[in-house]
Amino acid sequence: MSITSRSRLLGILVKENQMMANNNHKMLGNNNYNNNNNHKMVTCRHCSSYGDRGRQAGRIVDQFSSDKRGRLGENKTELKGQPRARGLKTDHKNMVWLDNHVDGGKSKSTIRERNSAVTSYYNQHSIDRASEKPSIRLTPMTIMYSSITEDNDHDSLRSAQYLHRELPIRIAKRIIGFRLLPFIVGCNPTILAVHELYIRAFHKLNDHPPILTKEDVNDYNILLRGLIDDHKDVNSDLAQGFKEARKHINDEAIVRDFLDAMLTNRLSIRMLLAHHFNLNDNKLGHIGIINLNMNLKNVIRQHASYVQEITENKYGHAPLIKISGHTEAVFPYIELPLEYILVEVLKNAARSTIESHPAQMGEALPPIHVVIANNDQDFILKFSDRGGGIPHNRTKNVMKYNFTTAEESTDKMIQNTGVFGTMMEAVNSTSGPMHGYGFGLPTSAAYANYMGGNLKVMSMQGLGTDVHLRLLHLDSKLHELRI
Repeated sequence: MSITSRSRLLGILVKENQMMANNNHKMLGNNNYNNNNNHKMVTCRHCSSYGDRGRQAGRIVDQFSSDKRGRLGENKTELKGQPRARGLKTDHKNMVWLDNHVDGGKSKSTIRERNSAVTSYYNQHSIDRASEKPSIRLTPMTIMYSSITEDNDHDSLRSAQYLHRELPIRIAKRIIGFRLLPFIVGCNPTILAVHELYIRAFHKLNDHPPILTKEDVNDYNILLRGLIDDHKDVNSDLAQGFKEARKHINDEAIVRDFLDAMLTNRLSIRMLLAHHFNLNDNKLGHIGIINLNMNLKNVIRQHASYVQEITENKYGHAPLIKISGHTEAVFPYIELPLEYILVEVLKNAARSTIESHPAQMGEALPPIHVVIANNDQDFILKFSDRGGGIPHNRTKNVMKYNFTTAEESTDKMIQNTGVFGTMMEAVNSTSGPMHGYGFGLPTSAAYANYMGGNLKVMSMQGLGTDVHLRLLHLDSKLHELRI
Protein backbone atom coordinates (compact mmCIF):
# COMPACT_ATOMS: atom_id res chain seq x y z
CA MET A 1 0.00 0.00 0.00
CA SER A 2 1.45 3.40 -0.99
CA ILE A 3 2.15 6.23 1.48
CA THR A 4 -0.64 8.25 -0.13
CA SER A 5 -3.10 5.38 0.21
CA ARG A 6 -2.10 4.77 3.82
CA SER A 7 -2.40 8.45 4.53
CA ARG A 8 -5.99 8.49 3.30
CA LEU A 9 -6.80 5.37 5.30
CA LEU A 10 -5.23 6.76 8.46
CA GLY A 11 -7.29 9.89 7.98
CA ILE A 12 -10.42 7.75 7.76
CA LEU A 13 -9.48 5.91 10.93
CA VAL A 14 -8.79 9.11 12.86
CA LYS A 15 -12.15 10.51 11.75
CA GLU A 16 -13.83 7.22 12.66
CA ASN A 17 -12.41 7.30 16.18
CA GLN A 18 -13.48 10.91 16.65
CA MET A 19 -17.02 10.17 15.48
CA MET A 20 -17.17 6.95 17.52
CA ALA A 21 -16.16 8.86 20.62
CA ASN A 22 -18.91 11.43 20.00
CA ASN A 23 -21.48 8.67 19.44
CA ASN A 24 -20.53 7.10 22.75
CA HIS A 25 -20.41 10.27 24.86
CA LYS A 26 -23.95 9.78 26.14
CA MET A 27 -23.24 6.17 26.99
CA LEU A 28 -20.04 7.09 28.79
CA GLY A 29 -21.48 10.06 30.60
CA ASN A 30 -23.57 8.21 33.18
CA ASN A 31 -21.98 4.80 33.53
CA ASN A 32 -19.39 3.21 35.74
CA TYR A 33 -16.39 4.53 33.87
CA ASN A 34 -16.49 7.84 35.73
CA ASN A 35 -15.71 6.16 39.06
CA ASN A 36 -13.82 3.07 37.95
CA ASN A 37 -10.25 3.14 39.20
CA ASN A 38 -9.28 0.40 36.77
CA HIS A 39 -9.45 2.85 33.86
CA LYS A 40 -6.19 4.77 33.89
CA MET A 41 -6.07 8.52 33.35
CA VAL A 42 -3.98 8.85 30.21
CA THR A 43 -3.80 11.38 27.44
CA CYS A 44 -6.54 11.14 24.87
CA ARG A 45 -5.12 10.81 21.40
CA HIS A 46 -8.31 10.27 19.43
CA CYS A 47 -10.68 13.01 20.55
CA SER A 48 -8.85 15.53 22.76
CA SER A 49 -10.60 18.43 21.06
CA TYR A 50 -14.08 17.22 21.94
CA GLY A 51 -14.26 18.15 25.60
CA ASP A 52 -14.12 16.15 28.83
CA ARG A 53 -16.31 13.27 27.69
CA GLY A 54 -14.38 12.98 24.46
CA ARG A 55 -11.18 12.81 26.46
CA GLN A 56 -12.75 10.15 28.65
CA ALA A 57 -13.61 8.04 25.61
CA GLY A 58 -10.06 8.46 24.39
CA ARG A 59 -8.69 7.31 27.74
CA ILE A 60 -10.61 4.08 27.37
CA VAL A 61 -9.32 3.57 23.83
CA ASP A 62 -5.76 4.28 24.98
CA GLN A 63 -5.74 1.32 27.34
CA PHE A 64 -5.45 -0.97 24.35
CA SER A 65 -2.02 0.54 23.72
CA SER A 66 -0.59 -2.03 26.13
CA ASP A 67 -2.41 -5.05 24.67
CA LYS A 68 -0.45 -7.61 22.71
CA ARG A 69 -2.53 -7.27 19.57
CA GLY A 70 -3.74 -3.72 20.09
CA ARG A 71 -0.34 -2.09 20.74
CA LEU A 72 0.52 0.76 18.41
CA GLY A 73 3.66 0.59 16.32
CA GLU A 74 6.62 2.85 16.87
CA ASN A 75 7.00 4.15 13.34
CA LYS A 76 7.78 7.85 13.55
CA THR A 77 7.43 8.57 9.83
CA GLU A 78 5.06 11.49 9.35
CA LEU A 79 2.39 11.02 6.70
CA LYS A 80 2.69 14.06 4.50
CA GLY A 81 -0.34 16.26 4.17
CA GLN A 82 -2.31 14.27 6.72
CA PRO A 83 -3.55 15.93 9.93
CA ARG A 84 -2.92 13.75 12.96
CA ALA A 85 -4.62 13.58 16.31
CA ARG A 86 -2.36 14.38 19.26
CA GLY A 87 -0.05 11.50 20.11
CA LEU A 88 -1.23 9.23 17.28
CA LYS A 89 1.42 6.96 15.83
CA THR A 90 1.33 4.77 12.77
CA ASP A 91 0.15 1.28 13.64
CA HIS A 92 2.04 -1.25 11.51
CA LYS A 93 -0.15 -4.13 12.70
CA ASN A 94 -3.32 -2.27 11.85
CA MET A 95 -1.84 -1.26 8.51
CA VAL A 96 -1.22 -4.94 7.77
CA TRP A 97 -4.82 -5.64 8.81
CA LEU A 98 -5.99 -2.88 6.52
CA ASP A 99 -3.87 -4.25 3.68
CA ASN A 100 -5.58 -7.61 4.10
CA HIS A 101 -9.13 -6.30 4.60
CA VAL A 102 -9.29 -3.07 2.60
CA ASP A 103 -7.60 -3.56 -0.75
CA GLY A 104 -5.74 -6.83 -0.40
CA GLY A 105 -7.17 -7.78 -3.78
CA LYS A 106 -6.43 -4.29 -5.18
CA SER A 107 -9.94 -4.25 -6.61
CA LYS A 108 -12.17 -1.20 -6.77
CA SER A 109 -15.17 -3.25 -5.66
CA THR A 110 -13.37 -4.28 -2.48
CA ILE A 111 -12.44 -0.68 -1.74
CA ARG A 112 -16.04 0.42 -2.34
CA GLU A 113 -17.27 -2.27 0.05
CA ARG A 114 -14.81 -1.08 2.70
CA ASN A 115 -15.80 2.56 2.23
CA SER A 116 -19.49 1.60 2.50
CA ALA A 117 -18.77 -0.33 5.70
CA VAL A 118 -16.82 2.56 7.23
CA THR A 119 -19.56 5.03 6.39
CA SER A 120 -22.21 2.73 7.81
CA TYR A 121 -20.62 2.82 11.27
CA TYR A 122 -22.15 6.27 11.63
CA ASN A 123 -24.78 6.58 8.92
CA GLN A 124 -26.87 3.62 9.96
CA HIS A 125 -30.45 4.72 9.50
CA SER A 126 -31.28 1.62 7.47
CA ILE A 127 -29.79 -0.59 10.19
CA ASP A 128 -31.72 1.25 12.88
CA ARG A 129 -34.96 0.85 10.98
CA ALA A 130 -34.36 -2.84 10.30
CA SER A 131 -33.49 -3.57 13.93
CA GLU A 132 -36.86 -2.16 15.04
CA LYS A 133 -38.82 -4.55 12.83
CA PRO A 134 -40.20 -7.73 14.41
CA SER A 135 -38.44 -10.95 13.57
CA ILE A 136 -40.71 -13.72 12.27
CA ARG A 137 -39.52 -16.95 13.88
CA LEU A 138 -40.80 -20.24 12.55
CA THR A 139 -41.75 -23.25 14.65
CA PRO A 140 -40.51 -26.72 13.65
CA MET A 141 -44.12 -27.69 12.94
CA THR A 142 -44.44 -24.78 10.51
CA ILE A 143 -41.22 -25.85 8.81
CA MET A 144 -42.35 -29.48 8.52
CA TYR A 145 -45.85 -28.87 7.24
CA SER A 146 -45.40 -25.82 5.01
CA SER A 147 -41.92 -26.16 3.52
CA ILE A 148 -42.54 -29.08 1.16
CA THR A 149 -45.01 -29.21 -1.74
CA GLU A 150 -44.93 -31.03 -5.04
CA ASP A 151 -43.24 -28.02 -6.67
CA ASN A 152 -39.60 -27.78 -5.54
CA ASP A 153 -39.03 -24.51 -7.37
CA HIS A 154 -42.00 -22.95 -5.59
CA ASP A 155 -40.69 -24.18 -2.22
CA SER A 156 -37.25 -22.66 -2.87
CA LEU A 157 -38.81 -19.38 -3.99
CA ARG A 158 -40.93 -19.08 -0.85
CA SER A 159 -37.95 -19.94 1.36
CA ALA A 160 -35.70 -17.40 -0.38
CA GLN A 161 -38.35 -14.67 -0.08
CA TYR A 162 -38.66 -15.38 3.64
CA LEU A 163 -34.88 -15.16 4.11
CA HIS A 164 -34.74 -12.00 2.00
CA ARG A 165 -36.99 -10.27 4.52
CA GLU A 166 -35.78 -11.96 7.69
CA LEU A 167 -31.98 -12.03 7.50
CA PRO A 168 -31.39 -8.23 7.38
CA ILE A 169 -33.56 -7.86 10.50
CA ARG A 170 -31.63 -10.46 12.46
CA ILE A 171 -28.26 -9.11 11.33
CA ALA A 172 -29.32 -5.55 12.25
CA LYS A 173 -30.29 -6.62 15.76
CA ARG A 174 -26.81 -8.10 16.26
CA ILE A 175 -25.18 -4.90 15.01
CA ILE A 176 -27.11 -3.03 17.70
CA GLY A 177 -25.67 -5.54 20.17
CA PHE A 178 -22.14 -4.58 19.11
CA ARG A 179 -22.96 -0.91 19.73
CA LEU A 180 -24.08 -1.68 23.27
CA LEU A 181 -20.80 -3.32 24.26
CA PRO A 182 -18.54 -1.35 26.61
CA PHE A 183 -16.63 1.12 24.50
CA ILE A 184 -13.17 -0.32 25.19
CA VAL A 185 -14.35 -3.83 24.33
CA GLY A 186 -15.99 -2.72 21.10
CA CYS A 187 -12.75 -0.99 20.07
CA ASN A 188 -10.76 -4.21 20.19
CA PRO A 189 -9.49 -4.71 16.60
CA THR A 190 -10.67 -8.32 16.36
CA ILE A 191 -14.16 -7.55 17.67
CA LEU A 192 -14.32 -4.44 15.52
CA ALA A 193 -13.50 -6.54 12.44
CA VAL A 194 -16.45 -8.85 13.21
CA HIS A 195 -18.67 -5.80 13.74
CA GLU A 196 -17.67 -4.52 10.32
CA LEU A 197 -18.26 -7.96 8.80
CA TYR A 198 -21.86 -7.84 10.05
CA ILE A 199 -22.37 -4.33 8.69
CA ARG A 200 -21.17 -5.41 5.26
CA ALA A 201 -23.39 -8.50 5.39
CA PHE A 202 -26.39 -6.35 6.29
CA HIS A 203 -25.94 -4.05 3.31
CA LYS A 204 -25.42 -6.93 0.89
CA LEU A 205 -28.60 -8.62 2.12
CA ASN A 206 -30.67 -5.48 2.52
CA ASP A 207 -29.74 -4.09 -0.91
CA HIS A 208 -30.42 -7.33 -2.75
CA PRO A 209 -33.26 -6.90 -5.28
CA PRO A 210 -36.61 -8.66 -4.77
CA ILE A 211 -36.70 -12.39 -5.48
CA LEU A 212 -39.39 -13.25 -8.03
CA THR A 213 -38.05 -16.02 -10.26
CA LYS A 214 -36.00 -19.20 -10.13
CA GLU A 215 -33.03 -17.27 -11.53
CA ASP A 216 -33.40 -14.75 -8.68
CA VAL A 217 -33.26 -17.65 -6.22
CA ASN A 218 -30.05 -18.93 -7.79
CA ASP A 219 -28.43 -15.48 -7.57
CA TYR A 220 -29.52 -15.14 -3.96
CA ASN A 221 -28.11 -18.56 -3.13
CA ILE A 222 -24.74 -17.48 -4.50
CA LEU A 223 -24.83 -14.45 -2.19
CA LEU A 224 -25.78 -16.59 0.82
CA ARG A 225 -23.02 -19.12 0.20
CA GLY A 226 -20.49 -16.31 -0.06
CA LEU A 227 -21.63 -14.84 3.25
CA ILE A 228 -21.46 -18.27 4.90
CA ASP A 229 -17.83 -18.51 3.80
CA ASP A 230 -17.08 -14.95 4.95
CA HIS A 231 -18.49 -15.65 8.42
CA LYS A 232 -17.09 -19.14 9.00
CA ASP A 233 -14.49 -17.89 11.51
CA VAL A 234 -16.71 -15.49 13.44
CA ASN A 235 -16.97 -17.70 16.55
CA SER A 236 -13.21 -18.10 16.85
CA ASP A 237 -12.67 -14.40 16.10
CA LEU A 238 -15.10 -13.41 18.85
CA ALA A 239 -13.37 -15.80 21.25
CA GLN A 240 -10.00 -14.29 20.40
CA GLY A 241 -11.28 -10.72 20.66
CA PHE A 242 -12.91 -11.21 24.06
CA LYS A 243 -9.80 -12.99 25.29
CA GLU A 244 -7.73 -9.95 24.31
CA ALA A 245 -10.22 -7.59 26.01
CA ARG A 246 -10.65 -9.77 29.10
CA LYS A 247 -8.76 -7.50 31.52
CA HIS A 248 -10.98 -4.55 30.58
CA ILE A 249 -14.24 -6.35 31.37
CA ASN A 250 -15.68 -5.65 34.81
CA ASP A 251 -19.21 -6.93 34.33
CA GLU A 252 -19.30 -10.54 33.16
CA ALA A 253 -23.07 -10.35 32.69
CA ILE A 254 -22.66 -7.90 29.81
CA VAL A 255 -20.32 -10.26 27.99
CA ARG A 256 -22.48 -13.31 28.67
CA ASP A 257 -25.68 -11.60 27.50
CA PHE A 258 -23.98 -10.37 24.32
CA LEU A 259 -22.36 -13.69 23.47
CA ASP A 260 -25.43 -15.77 24.34
CA ALA A 261 -27.54 -13.61 22.00
CA MET A 262 -24.83 -13.48 19.34
CA LEU A 263 -24.13 -17.21 19.26
CA THR A 264 -27.76 -18.33 19.37
CA ASN A 265 -28.59 -15.79 16.64
CA ARG A 266 -25.83 -17.33 14.53
CA LEU A 267 -27.22 -20.78 15.28
CA SER A 268 -30.71 -19.78 14.18
CA ILE A 269 -29.40 -18.25 10.94
CA ARG A 270 -27.30 -21.32 10.24
CA MET A 271 -30.35 -23.54 10.73
CA LEU A 272 -32.47 -21.39 8.43
CA LEU A 273 -29.81 -21.39 5.72
CA ALA A 274 -29.20 -25.14 6.06
CA HIS A 275 -32.94 -25.71 5.79
CA HIS A 276 -33.15 -23.52 2.70
CA PHE A 277 -30.33 -25.34 0.93
CA ASN A 278 -31.58 -28.78 1.98
CA LEU A 279 -35.07 -28.29 0.55
CA ASN A 280 -34.03 -29.45 -2.91
CA ASP A 281 -31.97 -32.38 -1.68
CA ASN A 282 -35.03 -34.53 -0.99
CA LYS A 283 -32.99 -36.55 1.49
CA LEU A 284 -34.85 -39.63 2.63
CA GLY A 285 -36.47 -39.17 6.03
CA HIS A 286 -35.75 -35.43 6.15
CA ILE A 287 -37.68 -32.21 5.63
CA GLY A 288 -34.98 -29.62 5.23
CA ILE A 289 -32.95 -29.66 8.45
CA ILE A 290 -35.41 -31.83 10.38
CA ASN A 291 -34.56 -35.51 10.63
CA LEU A 292 -37.97 -37.12 10.94
CA ASN A 293 -36.52 -40.34 12.40
CA MET A 294 -33.38 -39.39 14.28
CA ASN A 295 -31.77 -42.40 15.97
CA LEU A 296 -30.17 -40.80 19.01
CA LYS A 297 -27.73 -43.65 19.64
CA ASN A 298 -26.43 -43.47 16.07
CA VAL A 299 -25.91 -39.71 16.29
CA ILE A 300 -23.99 -40.09 19.56
CA ARG A 301 -21.89 -42.94 18.17
CA GLN A 302 -21.00 -40.93 15.06
CA HIS A 303 -19.71 -37.98 17.04
CA ALA A 304 -18.07 -40.17 19.67
CA SER A 305 -15.98 -41.68 16.86
CA TYR A 306 -14.98 -38.20 15.72
CA VAL A 307 -13.92 -37.22 19.25
CA GLN A 308 -11.91 -40.43 19.61
CA GLU A 309 -10.15 -39.63 16.34
CA ILE A 310 -9.04 -36.14 17.35
CA THR A 311 -8.12 -37.44 20.82
CA GLU A 312 -5.86 -40.08 19.28
CA ASN A 313 -4.31 -37.42 17.05
CA LYS A 314 -3.34 -35.39 20.08
CA TYR A 315 -2.54 -37.98 22.74
CA GLY A 316 -1.87 -41.11 20.72
CA HIS A 317 -4.78 -43.00 22.29
CA ALA A 318 -8.36 -42.45 23.45
CA PRO A 319 -10.77 -43.86 26.05
CA LEU A 320 -13.73 -46.02 25.10
CA ILE A 321 -17.14 -44.33 24.91
CA LYS A 322 -20.01 -46.60 25.93
CA ILE A 323 -23.68 -45.84 25.22
CA SER A 324 -26.55 -47.30 27.27
CA GLY A 325 -30.12 -46.59 28.32
CA HIS A 326 -32.91 -46.04 25.81
CA THR A 327 -30.71 -46.92 22.86
CA GLU A 328 -33.70 -47.54 20.56
CA ALA A 329 -35.07 -43.99 20.89
CA VAL A 330 -36.11 -42.53 17.52
CA PHE A 331 -37.89 -39.18 17.08
CA PRO A 332 -37.90 -36.02 14.89
CA TYR A 333 -35.18 -33.52 15.74
CA ILE A 334 -32.79 -30.90 14.38
CA GLU A 335 -29.31 -32.38 14.64
CA LEU A 336 -27.23 -29.22 14.12
CA PRO A 337 -27.18 -27.85 17.72
CA LEU A 338 -27.07 -31.35 19.21
CA GLU A 339 -23.98 -32.22 17.18
CA TYR A 340 -22.06 -29.23 18.51
CA ILE A 341 -22.96 -30.01 22.13
CA LEU A 342 -22.06 -33.69 21.81
CA VAL A 343 -18.60 -32.95 20.45
CA GLU A 344 -17.78 -30.32 23.08
CA VAL A 345 -18.91 -32.40 26.06
CA LEU A 346 -17.19 -35.58 24.84
CA LYS A 347 -13.95 -33.70 24.10
CA ASN A 348 -13.84 -32.40 27.67
CA ALA A 349 -14.52 -35.86 29.06
CA ALA A 350 -11.84 -37.52 26.90
CA ARG A 351 -9.21 -34.92 27.69
CA SER A 352 -9.76 -35.01 31.45
CA THR A 353 -9.78 -38.83 31.46
CA ILE A 354 -6.44 -39.09 29.67
CA GLU A 355 -4.73 -36.33 31.63
CA SER A 356 -5.88 -37.79 34.96
CA HIS A 357 -4.49 -41.26 34.11
CA PRO A 358 -1.10 -40.69 32.49
CA ALA A 359 0.07 -44.24 33.23
CA GLN A 360 -2.83 -45.89 31.41
CA MET A 361 -3.41 -46.23 27.69
CA GLY A 362 -6.41 -46.85 25.42
CA GLU A 363 -8.78 -49.53 26.68
CA ALA A 364 -7.03 -49.54 30.05
CA LEU A 365 -8.43 -46.05 30.66
CA PRO A 366 -11.75 -45.69 32.52
CA PRO A 367 -14.46 -45.50 29.82
CA ILE A 368 -16.75 -42.55 29.26
CA HIS A 369 -20.39 -43.49 29.75
CA VAL A 370 -23.29 -41.88 27.89
CA VAL A 371 -26.73 -42.79 29.22
CA ILE A 372 -29.88 -42.02 27.20
CA ALA A 373 -33.29 -41.40 28.79
CA ASN A 374 -36.26 -40.64 26.57
CA ASN A 375 -39.89 -39.75 27.38
CA ASP A 376 -42.88 -38.00 25.81
CA GLN A 377 -41.72 -34.45 26.61
CA ASP A 378 -37.92 -34.50 26.44
CA PHE A 379 -34.79 -36.59 26.28
CA ILE A 380 -31.82 -36.56 28.65
CA LEU A 381 -28.19 -37.49 28.11
CA LYS A 382 -25.84 -38.11 31.03
CA PHE A 383 -22.12 -38.03 30.28
CA SER A 384 -19.94 -39.54 33.02
CA ASP A 385 -16.15 -39.60 33.09
CA ARG A 386 -13.46 -40.53 35.61
CA GLY A 387 -11.29 -37.54 34.88
CA GLY A 388 -10.80 -36.42 38.49
CA GLY A 389 -13.57 -33.83 38.56
CA ILE A 390 -13.38 -30.05 38.55
CA PRO A 391 -11.54 -28.46 41.51
CA HIS A 392 -13.77 -26.63 43.97
CA ASN A 393 -12.22 -23.25 43.17
CA ARG A 394 -13.09 -23.61 39.48
CA THR A 395 -16.63 -24.94 39.47
CA LYS A 396 -18.09 -21.43 39.25
CA ASN A 397 -15.93 -20.57 36.24
CA VAL A 398 -16.49 -23.50 33.89
CA MET A 399 -19.57 -21.87 32.36
CA LYS A 400 -17.86 -18.52 31.83
CA TYR A 401 -16.80 -17.54 28.35
CA ASN A 402 -13.01 -17.57 27.83
CA PHE A 403 -12.36 -19.76 30.88
CA THR A 404 -9.99 -22.47 29.65
CA THR A 405 -7.30 -24.80 30.96
CA ALA A 406 -5.65 -25.20 27.58
CA GLU A 407 -2.27 -23.98 28.81
CA GLU A 408 -2.36 -26.41 31.74
CA SER A 409 -3.23 -29.25 29.35
CA THR A 410 -0.16 -28.45 27.26
CA ASP A 411 2.00 -28.40 30.40
CA LYS A 412 0.64 -31.80 31.43
CA MET A 413 1.27 -33.15 27.96
CA ILE A 414 4.92 -32.13 28.08
CA GLN A 415 5.28 -33.51 31.60
CA ASN A 416 3.69 -36.87 30.74
CA THR A 417 4.82 -37.47 27.16
CA GLY A 418 7.67 -35.04 26.60
CA VAL A 419 8.01 -32.42 23.89
CA PHE A 420 7.31 -35.13 21.30
CA GLY A 421 3.70 -35.16 22.45
CA THR A 422 3.14 -31.54 21.46
CA MET A 423 4.98 -32.10 18.17
CA MET A 424 2.60 -34.98 17.40
CA GLU A 425 -0.37 -32.74 18.20
CA ALA A 426 0.87 -30.09 15.78
CA VAL A 427 1.38 -32.63 12.99
CA ASN A 428 -2.09 -34.13 13.49
CA SER A 429 -3.98 -30.90 14.14
CA THR A 430 -6.01 -31.06 10.91
CA SER A 431 -8.77 -33.17 12.51
CA GLY A 432 -9.82 -30.41 14.90
CA PRO A 433 -8.74 -28.90 18.22
CA MET A 434 -9.25 -30.53 21.61
CA HIS A 435 -9.55 -27.19 23.40
CA GLY A 436 -9.10 -23.52 22.72
CA TYR A 437 -10.66 -20.30 23.99
CA GLY A 438 -13.05 -21.64 26.61
CA PHE A 439 -16.18 -21.19 24.48
CA GLY A 440 -17.23 -24.84 24.24
CA LEU A 441 -19.28 -25.39 27.40
CA PRO A 442 -20.82 -21.87 27.59
CA THR A 443 -21.84 -22.08 23.93
CA SER A 444 -23.26 -25.56 24.49
CA ALA A 445 -25.30 -24.25 27.42
CA ALA A 446 -26.57 -21.33 25.31
CA TYR A 447 -27.57 -23.72 22.52
CA ALA A 448 -29.35 -26.01 24.99
CA ASN A 449 -31.29 -23.07 26.44
CA TYR A 450 -32.20 -21.89 22.94
CA MET A 451 -33.58 -25.34 22.13
CA GLY A 452 -35.74 -25.24 25.26
CA GLY A 453 -33.48 -27.30 27.51
CA ASN A 454 -30.46 -26.93 29.75
CA LEU A 455 -26.97 -28.23 30.38
CA LYS A 456 -25.68 -28.80 33.92
CA VAL A 457 -22.23 -29.79 35.13
CA MET A 458 -21.85 -31.71 38.38
CA SER A 459 -18.33 -32.39 39.63
CA MET A 460 -17.37 -35.19 41.99
CA GLN A 461 -13.98 -33.86 43.03
CA GLY A 462 -11.38 -36.62 43.09
CA LEU A 463 -13.42 -38.97 40.92
CA GLY A 464 -14.94 -37.41 37.81
CA THR A 465 -17.61 -35.21 36.27
CA ASP A 466 -21.22 -35.77 35.23
CA VAL A 467 -22.80 -33.55 32.58
CA HIS A 468 -26.59 -33.64 32.19
CA LEU A 469 -28.04 -32.44 28.88
CA ARG A 470 -31.83 -32.10 28.74
CA LEU A 471 -33.54 -31.15 25.48
CA LEU A 472 -37.25 -30.91 24.69
CA HIS A 473 -38.81 -32.77 21.81
CA LEU A 474 -39.87 -30.58 18.92
CA ASP A 475 -43.55 -31.25 19.64
CA SER A 476 -43.25 -30.80 23.40
CA LYS A 477 -46.02 -28.81 25.07
CA LEU A 478 -43.59 -27.47 27.66
CA HIS A 479 -41.90 -25.09 25.25
CA GLU A 480 -42.48 -23.98 21.66
CA LEU A 481 -39.19 -23.69 19.84
CA ARG A 482 -39.00 -20.85 17.37
CA ILE A 483 -36.07 -20.75 15.00
